[in-house]
Amino acid sequence: MPNLPHDHGETLEYELENMPSVDDFQTVADIFKQLGDGSRIRIFWLLCHCRECVTNLSSMVSMSSPAVSHHLRQLKAAGLIVSLRSGKEVYYSAADTPRAQLLHHMIEDLVQIACPSRPEAER
Repeated sequence: MPNLPHDHGETLEYELENMPSVDDFQTVADIFKQLGDGSRIRIFWLLCHCRECVTNLSSMVSMSSPAVSHHLRQLKAAGLIVSLRSGKEVYYSAADTPRAQLLHHMIEDLVQIACPSRPEAER
């Protein structure tokens, strides 16, 4: 542990010894970047409730297919959604990961919307 220049009478040794790495915090920052666009959050939220293609998603959110595809690429790169090819069509849905589920619940809690698939006791 580094010696701090000022001693304020607090013991930070444990916190400093167990502080996550810069890379760990960068992972959090990368996820929070996904929250920087309301349309992207809306698309992610929809994909938490359905598996859908770009064309239908575009119609659902009143955006062009290229714009939706851009958001899907970013969400997929962040590990928040997955894709599944079926013939010529590609379907997207939220990833079944703790990170995606936490973000899903956080979105709903922050804007106080009810998830149709979330039990009442968890709301």
